[in-house]
Amino acid sequence: MNVQALPMHRYIDHNGSPVDQLPVWADQSTLTGFYRDMVLTRVYDNKAVALQRTGKLGTYPSHVGSEAIGIAVGRALQPNDVFIPYYRDMPAMWARGIAMEKNLQYWGGDERGSNFSFNDKHCRDLPFCVPIATQCTHAVGVAAALKIQGQHHAALVTCGDGATSKGDFLESLNCAGIWNIPLVFVINNNQWAISVPRSIQCGAEKLSDKAKGAGIEGITVDGNDVIAMYDVVLKGLDKARKGKGATLIEAISYRLGDHTTADDASRYRSEDELQQAWQYEPIIRLKQFLINQGWWSESDEEQWLSHCHDVVENAVDNYLSLIPQPPESSFDSLYETPDADLCKQRDSTINKAMRMQGGRHG
Repeated sequence: MNVQALPMHRYIDHNGSPVDQLPVWADQSTLTGFYRDMVLTRVYDNKAVALQRTGKLGTYPSHVGSEAIGIAVGRALQPNDVFIPYYRDMPAMWARGIAMEKNLQYWGGDERGSNFSFNDKHCRDLPFCVPIATQCTHAVGVAAALKIQGQHHAALVTCGDGATSKGDFLESLNCAGIWNIPLVFVINNNQWAISVPRSIQCGAEKLSDKAKGAGIEGITVDGNDVIAMYDVVLKGLDKARKGKGATLIEAISYRLGDHTTADDASRYRSEDELQQAWQYEPIIRLKQFLINQGWWSESDEEQWLSHCHDVVENAVDNYLSLIPQPPESSFDSLYETPDADLCKQRDSTINKAMRMQGGRHG
């Protein structure tokens, strides 16, 4: 199935040409800002992969191909909204104001990477969720709490296309519909659930059709068009804040990299398919549109890329200069109140570390 032929919400095509009248908010400042955001997160992504390859970072999930989805989500959310991310969501978290080095800490195995704030301000967002689709159930709880407390804020949860085949996802949709809670689901339909293609994951033409069974609105949007992506997320969040119920947004994209750095996608997909997908990627599309409007130039590009490299290198320096946590810290966030057995294991870890330290200095 040619996913690009599906009926979907879109403002600019893969050549950067308008196919519909742009929304009123889509001015030069906003769209050049989106472009800068996406370029910066791609520069970061390339650096993170390099860090993993050189042993300075753990297994890492690339965001290449989904930058428009992440930036649109991060920019559309308001500070008091609650974001419930899945693991491929660094661009959205960065756009929310969470420092890059926090993402590096997380994938470097440092639990402090999940302790973040918005530029030193309180943050209600949840940390990354690696188990598939379980974050959807968490999002239902968060959104239900917002409604019960009478807060006019929204929750937004993301997942991949593979997660939509899990019971957690479907049960969460059902709860969102019957409870009429302020929740937006965003599916990053990047066509691959690790090595399983979208074509054999689900028999429905569109994953947004799954909203019908829950009695909520379902929308399919071109996830490579940041204008369309931001527009539908804005509307979904506005509807949620006004108490008008949940929305399911399916964003059509393509995973241009491996599933993670532990994967080799060349083993299950063809080079021809990958090269064709690169023609639809989000950054070049928006760049061409901006150039056509006279809003961006190659000089702008050079200056911005230089700035991006400085920002990313500074984040990497901050990450690499952090003093490692002591081994026993791995026990500290498991339970609110640790039981006796856990305390015993923690004490044993401390004693072992002290003996090893003494051996090195003896």
